[in-house]
Amino acid sequence: MRERWESLRGWLLGAELRRPQLQETSFVHQRGGTMALPKKKLQGLVAATLTPMTETGEINFPIISQYVDYLVNEQGVKNVFVNGSTGEGLSLSVAERRQLAEEWVTKGKDKLDHVIIHVGALSLKESQSLAQHAAEIGADGIAVIAPFFFKSMNKDGLIAFLKEVATAAPKVPFYYYHIPALTGIKIRAEELLDGIQDQIPTFQGLKFSDVDLLDFGQCVDQNSHRQFALLFGVDEQLLSGLAMGATGAIGSTYNYLGKKTNQMLEAFERQDLPLALNYQFYIQRFMNYVIKLGKYKTFLPFPVSLGGRGRKYLPDFREVCKMLRVEGFGKEVSVPSSLCLSRPRPCPRDCLLRQLQL
Repeated sequence: MRERWESLRGWLLGAELRRPQLQETSFVHQRGGTMALPKKKLQGLVAATLTPMTETGEINFPIISQYVDYLVNEQGVKNVFVNGSTGEGLSLSVAERRQLAEEWVTKGKDKLDHVIIHVGALSLKESQSLAQHAAEIGADGIAVIAPFFFKSMNKDGLIAFLKEVATAAPKVPFYYYHIPALTGIKIRAEELLDGIQDQIPTFQGLKFSDVDLLDFGQCVDQNSHRQFALLFGVDEQLLSGLAMGATGAIGSTYNYLGKKTNQMLEAFERQDLPLALNYQFYIQRFMNYVIKLGKYKTFLPFPVSLGGRGRKYLPDFREVCKMLRVEGFGKEVSVPSSLCLSRPRPCPRDCLLRQLQL
């Protein structure tokens, strides 16, 4: 087994030496009406943020400031992906999405490296409006999911839609959100990447939320000069994505497993593959445990899994915290305090979040 690891380590080291180093992108965009300084390519961990709600189902905007500090100080995560699947973006009104985007950009100023706003919608006009708004408030990038009711059946149709949205924010980095399991779009990501920057000059990369490593690998192979950010979106398989050449990752578990995942990234960077694998197995054990409890939706509040708008079926995070503590995860896992402490009723003294003083 050790010989196998050494062989794989040598191969990965050779591949890394052959791969061009990341360069700072010269792409600039407007922030508050003035041209921003060039920013480094989006890489590392990106937390797909949850949308904190009050018990009456309204967005708890005041908690965002604490949420930002929690991610940066407790999890070591300085990039966020707002209004995505985890944040129930497609279940929020356009007005709510706008206000939530403003809060994250404002509260994340000088604290977060990148605030990426997902502006995808079934309506092209709504998506364009959200993109334009993201540009006006100074978002560091926008992302778009493929329309999934009236679907694009080929690459040209999908790119035409994405181009229309990107044009509404012509100076903002643009990312494609590839998640075929939810959209039903079968257009392969590697096919989409071919020549996309000719159509969308602001295109900077994609969030790849799929388990098709052949498709992802071809994206990496096509991206030999590493001009794009290839962000892996399947948290429990991130190590596989890193081995394939992912430049970063966007996921919901980085809200509460960011510290552990950063340790995995550091081990991989040091080429300590056995240690990196141990971290990945830990993350998988945690996720597998929560899934078996039927509580995965507690940490990933997808509207579909809740039978409607997640805000009307808020789970009790205190119950899950207790179970995680009993099973030995309490010392390692924490969830944002906004998801529990934002509720009007007081938390019990034995609440894990209170014990961790988050």
